[in-house]
Amino acid sequence: QKRLDRAIAAVGDVDVHVRWRPFQLDPTIPPEGKDRREYMLAKFGSDERIREIHDRIEPLGEAEDISFAFDAIKVAPNTLDAHRLIRWAGAAGEAIQNRLVRRLFQLNFEEGADIGDHAVLVEAAREAGMDASVVASLLPTEADVEAVRTEIATASRMGISGVPCFLLEDKYAVMGAQDADTLADAIRQVAAAKARGELEKAG
Repeated sequence: QKRLDRAIAAVGDVDVHVRWRPFQLDPTIPPEGKDRREYMLAKFGSDERIREIHDRIEPLGEAEDISFAFDAIKVAPNTLDAHRLIRWAGAAGEAIQNRLVRRLFQLNFEEGADIGDHAVLVEAAREAGMDASVVASLLPTEADVEAVRTEIATASRMGISGVPCFLLEDKYAVMGAQDADTLADAIRQVAAAKARGELEKAG
């Protein structure tokens, strides 16, 4: 998110609006989540391999002032309810949705909180400026469960298989953890194509 923020700042002459869409890397995780160490071992095979992955990611985080706390993460969460919350935040406004997403990233990666836990989600909603009582009443229901699953299925049909993925004007995808300059260039190119009327021609 910080790289995206810098990219948007770099293209100040382009009117950019951000909408966060759902995608689950592993929807098979149960609602209560899984023990993260066991989950990672099953996925990557050894503590050494897991450490290698963390060692590769941590310096990238430090460059963005992100202090990854992988050892503090005890639960591999099911993120469906977090995505429902992000959807509701979007209805409350772009700024609120951005604040919520930023807070959820912090909670998960820097504080080791379980973002599948409803209490954690309600507090994050409150901090982002949402009505926490409404969120608390909606989370235990099926509200927007199918809508979120439909969006995830649509993303899969579009060929999206991982995150991050940046979809520009619903047509052009920038895959992977790109640097701010690359994202800014992509935004400028799509904005220029839109100004020339080429997006409409592309269908």
